[in-house]
Amino acid sequence: MRTLLNLDSNEIQKYQQNRYPLLFVDFIKEVKVGETALGYKTFSYNEWYFPAHFEDEPNVPGFVQMEALTQVFLMTFLTMDENKGKKTAFVQSNTEFRKKIIPGDMLEIRARLDSYKRGVAKGSVKGYLHSIAGGGGLACQANLIIAIPDVLSQYKPG
Repeated sequence: MRTLLNLDSNEIQKYQQNRYPLLFVDFIKEVKVGETALGYKTFSYNEWYFPAHFEDEPNVPGFVQMEALTQVFLMTFLTMDENKGKKTAFVQSNTEFRKKIIPGDMLEIRARLDSYKRGVAKGSVKGYLHSIAGGGGLACQANLIIAIPDVLSQYKPG
């Protein structure tokens, strides 16, 4: 098993195609390729979505939380040599939101790849809150099925 450590945003972008302003992972601490990934996202007050969501009580929109979870999950299988840099597509997502995330909070994201076959990855991911207000615990979680269309197309019937 190969392990990757301490990937900054430039290194992350070598493996996945998400770019600013839609890259929602700041740092990947560890990837056990084909197994797990641990990443972090700190939500600063100057994020582009806070003024609209909501000006009087800013919080992280659900789609941003879901995308941050997904981007860490992608690292579990896009770090495989044959998948590096490939496009991905959602097949299924079951996401739960448990705690409000506000500017200044950090999300610790832990992803697990349960299976990867023929370009289809299945797994789970959990986001744990490190809050400036002192709170913590499980903030959001998802069960995901993600496909790599280029790989999946190789298995289409003729």
